[in-house]
Amino acid sequence: MEVIVPILVQLIAGGIGGNVIGQIVKSLNLGPAGNSVVGAVGGIAGTWLAGMIPGLDGLVGASAAAAGTAGGLDLSALAGQGATGLVGGGILTAIAGIIKSSMAKA
Repeated sequence: MEVIVPILVQLIAGGIGGNVIGQIVKSLNLGPAGNSVVGAVGGIAGTWLAGMIPGLDGLVGASAAAAGTAGGLDLSALAGQGATGLVGGGILTAIAGIIKSSMAKA
């Protein structure tokens, strides 16, 4: 259970980030389902990448590992994973929207 909750937080936050970008920048909108799916994938990828960056690894990586050894959920790690998932979902949705719109012009 303690492994699934952070993944769900990343997926949900990424989906929200993707939908927010799609609503703010209409030219990057992939539709509600597209924004959600691409955003969810971006949420997982963004959190994974943030764990590899030396300044951010304590926010998502080390705190999550400490939560697993302590036997409980670390709310600060979940908040960090949610924030990085939100940003990652928005970024990947923007990239996919740019690719989609550039292919439509060609």
